[in-house]
Amino acid sequence: MKSDARRQEVVSKAAELFDQAGYYTTNMSELARAVGLEKPTLYHYFSGKDEILFWIHEEFINHLIEKGESRDSSTLTATAELEATFKDLLELMDSHRGHVRVFFEHGRELTEEHQSTIRTKRDKYQAIVQGIVERGIKEKEFRDLDPRLVTLAIFGMCNWSYQWYRSGGALQSDEIASFFFSLLLDGLRV
Repeated sequence: MKSDARRQEVVSKAAELFDQAGYYTTNMSELARAVGLEKPTLYHYFSGKDEILFWIHEEFINHLIEKGESRDSSTLTATAELEATFKDLLELMDSHRGHVRVFFEHGRELTEEHQSTIRTKRDKYQAIVQGIVERGIKEKEFRDLDPRLVTLAIFGMCNWSYQWYRSGGALQSDEIASFFFSLLLDGLRV
């Protein structure tokens, strides 16, 4: 197996294990066994558990940034682009569940340097989403509200759902994304 593919396998498996058993209780020996490596070989790919933790964070935020940057704002309305953003965020509950929990629960365990890197990327993603909201306001698709506060409300709705969402439940992640999006756009009023 190529080195990059093996590293990716380790990161994905570590995200699963950290989600299931916790970051602190999972050790490098368990991780090595889970991916079919000897512990010394695992250290060939990563310097330690803290580096693996960083790569989980890195993959998570890079995935969102790539999705956000891949859409062509010239062909999508702000409304359509914002709905796609909701779906991006909720889809991660199915495709990268372990990454989601690790990202939101173990950022403090990153080194200062790694925290700074992830914070910069998180801010970049927030700016992408806030830019959609600002465009929607400018183009009169959305009410003239504080774009930053709207963006934080979106993240609040979507990011917390990892606590209760389960694949295979009554609603799929894209259905929940559509519901959240509708709730944001229409509110609760009759």
